Amino acid sequence: MAMSMGSSKGPMVEINTTPLIDVMLVLLVTLIITLPVMTHSVKMDLPQNQHQQPPPTPPEVINLGIDFDGTITWNGTVVPNMQVLDGYFASESVKDPQPEIHLNPDGMAKYGIVAKVLADAQRNRLTKIGFVNTSEFAQ
Repeated sequence: MAMSMGSSKGPMVEINTTPLIDVMLVLLVTLIITLPVMTHSVKMDLPQNQHQQPPPTPPEVINLGIDFDGTITWNGTVVPNMQVLDGYFASESVKDPQPEIHLNPDGMAKYGIVAKVLADAQRNRLTKIGFVNTSEFAQ
């Protein structure tokens, strides 16, 4: 690429392409060097499962509901007071594997009652507690 300035007898200004060629050669050499590294694979001998273990039995599921008026239900049965609920939690905490507690509080239930139930379950060392809400799927 040439560019003339002034008359035809004036100096010719040309772009110096040497640095451009140098950069392209460096990129080409880098590509050539790194390409074989990317194509190498690592062969690994993974251990084979020789002892087929039966799938673990799923834990028991306990549906614990809390209504808007504070009524607590244990698998559909009304719990009369917190002492009975504490007894249920104590008897379930010693089982192996521990059952899953699916807590389903009503949207209008008071926070204090839900917090007491959670604290009671934690005090009895129950660890598998989850909130369940299926009201949004009801038709």
